Order: sequence, then C-alpha cells, then structure tokens
Amino acid sequence: MNYFVEGLQGSGKSTMVQKLSEFNSDYTAIREGDYSPIELAWCAYVDEEKYQEILEKYKEIRGLIEEKSFRENGKRIICYTQILTDIPGFHKDLERYEIYNNRVSLNEMKDIILSRFKSWNKDKQIFECSLFQNIVEDMILFKVMSDDEIIEFYKEVRKALDGKDYHIVYLKADDVRGNLDVIRKERSDDQGNELWFPLMMGFFNECPYSKERGLSGEEDLINHFIHRQELELRICEEVFEGKYTIFTSKKYNDEDIRGLHNSI
Repeated sequence: MNYFVEGLQGSGKSTMVQKLSEFNSDYTAIREGDYSPIELAWCAYVDEEKYQEILEKYKEIRGLIEEKSFRENGKRIICYTQILTDIPGFHKDLERYEIYNNRVSLNEMKDIILSRFKSWNKDKQIFECSLFQNIVEDMILFKVMSDDEIIEFYKEVRKALDGKDYHIVYLKADDVRGNLDVIRKERSDDQGNELWFPLMMGFFNECPYSKERGLSGEEDLINHFIHRQELELRICEEVFEGKYTIFTSKKYNDEDIRGLHNSI
C-alpha cells in the first residue's frame, strides 16, 4: 500500500505523514521538496544541456547540486530547495525551471505528470501533497481551467494509476480561515513577522485567475481555498471511489489512523 496525504495548507498534512510513518515504520515518507517519483514541486526539471549550464554557472557549489540531483528519462531533477547556500539569487534562478505556475504549457505539464504516475511502481511510500495540491492549484490559478476540465484530467490520472496500490487520506478543514490563521503564525519569524502569508498573497493577487476575475486580498484568497477544497473532495468522490478516506483536520486520533491502516 501507498498513501497520498492531501488537504489545504495548514490542515496538518505534515503531522499526518509523521503519524502514518510511526504506524508503518518500514514505509518511506516523501515530503515537499524531497526527490519524489511522482511530484516535482520545489524541484527544477531540466534537460542535460541546461543541467550542465547550471553546474558551470554555480561551479562553487557543484558538489552540492550534484548531491541533490537525479537522472530520470533524459532529464535532471534538482531538489534545489534542499541546497543550503548564500549565493545571491540561486534559489530564485532554479525556481524558473519548475513545471508549475505557467513555466511549461498545459499539455507539457499534463504529459510530465501522467508519464511519472504511469512509471511509478514502488510500494510502501507515504506522499505529502503529491496528488492534488500543486497540480490543482496550478490548474485553477495559472491554467484557469474549469472544475469539470480538472476532473477530466484526474480521470486520466486514475487510469495512469491502474494496478497500483494506493489510498488517499484527505484532511478536510471545517474552518478554512482558522487554519489559515494557524499557518500564518507558524510561518513567522522570531519577531512575529509573517514570512509565508505575504508571499502567498502576492502569488494569489498576481496569478492569471485572479487578474481575470478582479480578485485580490484575504477574503478572495480564503474563498479560493474553500473552492479548492470542494473541488478536491469532488475529485475524490467522482474519480477515486473506494480509494480515499476523509478525516476532519486535527480532529482525528491515533486509533483512527490505526483503524484506517487495518481496514485497507
């Protein structure tokens, strides 16, 4: 069995991944930014020529880059957010080579995602926000796709996953605003200055979806998260029947997790 842990930002995905890991000590947890056989968030995805250019450009940390790089079907995946360096602009530079936020076309993004789901053949893995969050967010905010179009894409994902053992654990937030308040506090510096929320707000305000609809500000962001959760739950129901369990965010206990594992 494999687990996909999904839910909105602040819903407790990292905690659930940790809990599932504790109950399944022989499983491998794959978190955001780790090298993953399916997800490419926080990773640069480049061809060999560009990879060599990056190594030459940042030759003083060549060893660090190589240590966090992986070869895959003629491409190189660089887990650049895991590279600690004080070189100005390094992380911003490599961010340009992610597949999300309109950095590649819709068809190219779909092909990359589907081919990686098809190729994945591992077992006993626990994935943090690798099935919905980054893909759905991109398709709403940057590709400006309708809910029905996104659901049609996930029908293709379901086909790509045929024959594989997996279960989706979705953490449903009853209080989206409250969850957002929690993560805003958690992702602040020692002086209480918010680090994550201003970036998220700028990201939302400037995306094609918001610009097309004249959206901006905290209320519109919260409404977007509410919509995204509704869509992700609809995908579970309409596409992944029998393959998911919904827990209310932060209102489950260890017995619930043990029961989930024993029932699958």
